[in-house]
Amino acid sequence: MKIGKKTAFAATLAAAALAVAGCSSSGDDTASSGGDGDTMYIALVSKGFQHQFWQAVKTGAEQKAEELGVEITFDGPASETEVDAQLQMLQTAIDKDPAAIAYAALDPEACIPLYESAEAAGIPIVEFDAPCDSEYSQSLAATDSLVAGALAAQHMAELIGGEGQVAIVGHSQINSTGVERRDGFVNEIEANYPDIEIVDIQYGDGDHLKSADIAKAMIAANPDLKGIYGTNEGSAIGVVNAVNELGLPKGELTIIGFDSGAAQINAIKDGTMAGAITQDPIGIGETVVQAAYDVANGESVEGFYDTGSYWYDADNIDDPEIAAVLYE
Repeated sequence: MKIGKKTAFAATLAAAALAVAGCSSSGDDTASSGGDGDTMYIALVSKGFQHQFWQAVKTGAEQKAEELGVEITFDGPASETEVDAQLQMLQTAIDKDPAAIAYAALDPEACIPLYESAEAAGIPIVEFDAPCDSEYSQSLAATDSLVAGALAAQHMAELIGGEGQVAIVGHSQINSTGVERRDGFVNEIEANYPDIEIVDIQYGDGDHLKSADIAKAMIAANPDLKGIYGTNEGSAIGVVNAVNELGLPKGELTIIGFDSGAAQINAIKDGTMAGAITQDPIGIGETVVQAAYDVANGESVEGFYDTGSYWYDADNIDDPEIAAVLYE
């Protein structure tokens, strides 16, 4: 099943990438106008499109929509810092009066008034990747980011021999994924690895250029630094680029990333990056569309669907179960 997901994603990625220009929809003219009146219409609003993770979520959503015979739109801002743009997309989704909305919150507080508007309009909301701080949502499909952050910490500790200085390049100190991936890592180190010191935590907004500058500054300020953890694709690639720009030997600094994408996969294969945590983005897309379909039909859903997190490195990257949750 999962291998099939990967194959389907690989076959559609090129076409999906061509369709993405800052923000996107499912590409179906009828769906973009809010449905044809006879087919159930579900509006999805993601955090963005600049990372391959969201392309994979979109693919999973489209696959499940086709299976269920529903129409969807899938929109998101060009950058995960564009909170206002995302809120406008949520308002647009409400105005279309869909059968349900699926939402991934960039700012957990700013979305609350719009959730109230959706509730007043009788439009159910389910969530994916990151929740809004509202009690109205019926379900969340996401990775348990605290668990995933702890998994990253365990591998960092093993790779650096259980002692030394490490740092974190985070992607957000506002949305839940950034906070929990950071806190899961920090809590695990503090609880179980007393000889490891976290000397710095900074935030690059998931932008690889900004994250590279942060990483270079961290390395310069901490000559004994043994490792850096990047909490999403852009953060991790920023660290990789920093190491390459500084000319450090491969493996001298232990780099652990998060998510997948061709750049991280290549960095792991060539030895620049030690490994990363991947999610199941196609599974997230499938799960949230199923949840939206179920709530629109008045069926009960789980409050939280944990879609899982997985460590991958050069040793297991080609294992079928790992390959199925990687995306390029």
